[in-house]
Amino acid sequence: MNVTKTPTGKSINGAEIYAIDLENNTGTKVRIFNYGTIINSFEIINKDGKKQDIVLGFDTIDGYLSDAYLANYPYFGAIIGRYANRIANGSFSIDGTKYELSKNAGGATLHGGTEGFDKKLWNIDQVATEPHASVTFSYTSPDGEEQFPGTLETQLSFELTDHNELILSYQAETDLATAVNLTHHSYFNLSAEGGNIAGHLHRMNASRYLEQDDNFTVTGNLLPVEGSHHDFRLGKTIGENWDAETGYDQTYVLDKPYGDLTLASETTDPVSGLRLQVYTTEPVAHFYTAKHLEVQNGKKGQEYRPFDAFCVETQHHPNGINIADFPSTVLKPGQTYYQTTIYKVII
Repeated sequence: MNVTKTPTGKSINGAEIYAIDLENNTGTKVRIFNYGTIINSFEIINKDGKKQDIVLGFDTIDGYLSDAYLANYPYFGAIIGRYANRIANGSFSIDGTKYELSKNAGGATLHGGTEGFDKKLWNIDQVATEPHASVTFSYTSPDGEEQFPGTLETQLSFELTDHNELILSYQAETDLATAVNLTHHSYFNLSAEGGNIAGHLHRMNASRYLEQDDNFTVTGNLLPVEGSHHDFRLGKTIGENWDAETGYDQTYVLDKPYGDLTLASETTDPVSGLRLQVYTTEPVAHFYTAKHLEVQNGKKGQEYRPFDAFCVETQHHPNGINIADFPSTVLKPGQTYYQTTIYKVII
């Protein structure tokens, strides 16, 4: 096990951005920036004995800060907070008080607002090599940030095991009742050559998905996957019967006991043989096949195009703060928010 901390030469408001490298005993290496806790690379040794990076991104931190990238921003590899996905009309009420948030998606609040947790510089609290290579970050979101109530103390740790498991453990506390729904937004491609992921095999343990309006905001209705192209229960190629123009951008309700750490999805590239399993304590997973992806000068000069990656964003129900029948996303003083998600690569 090995952990290294390297300055990038870039700073935010005078504070240095660092790259943290976690390496296990099998040669797997994960690089994470403390800017947005971005998973910059997830590099494994594939069956041919070659290094293969399974996440999209840039060679250096500069790409994530460039105006060109931010103009068509896909949230590459970053934490999402305070609230993942869309909040309808950019507002919610807690205990009779209504909060109007920053709106950044057609009248809704998307991924925490104009400047969410993905654009914050996180503190590096601890690095360790035992029992596994790990790093723990923290960020204090002040009361009123993006108009959310309460000061939220958030901690996120990454732990890389010898079983090629990257374990993400979240924790948060507040001094005032607030809305919290955290996730991570890595873009995966399991092909050694990259490119379109329509041929990846995908399986998801979900019998229902969440209806969305024309602005992709969850309405509160649950729909059965049976008889629709959303049915991944037995596994199929991602492109088998999708809409080739839109792909998938949908939230699936996982068939699991609430709070249990269980398998949410499994995705395999038939050519490379790589398999990515996602385990989570969260009740839903948002499956996105990157229909809006248009990025120049990615890693090694690559151009990333629509459907060149997939995301499995584990979280609570989007817009759940406004839908009483959904699991609560209200965090109150004296309570602690917990979440665990594991990305496991099988070679």
